[in-house]
This record gives sequence, C-alpha cells and structure tokens, in this order.
Amino acid sequence: RVVGAFPDGQSALMLAAARLRYIAGKNWGTKMYLNIERLRDADREREGVA
Repeated sequence: RVVGAFPDGQSALMLAAARLRYIAGKNWGTKMYLNIERLRDADREREGVA
C-alpha cells in the first residue's frame, strides 16, 4: 500500500492555496533582481567602440 503525503485532496488544496497566498503577499512579480538596461548600455558602448 502506498502512503500519500496528504490524507485527502482537501489537504493538498489547502497547502497549494496557502502557498499561493504567500507568493501573492510577497509581490514576487514586482522585484527586479537584475537591471537589464545596464547590460544593454554596455552592449551599445561596445558596439560604438568596435
């Protein structure tokens, strides 16, 4: 017999909903970890020099 991680589907749904609430509350989509404009500026400078 295989023992699942969750006793029923409702438990899995509650965990997924809690995780989504956590992600939505942290505004993960609004964070910028890398400013791509600096890389583009460096490429433009390199093309102008070359």
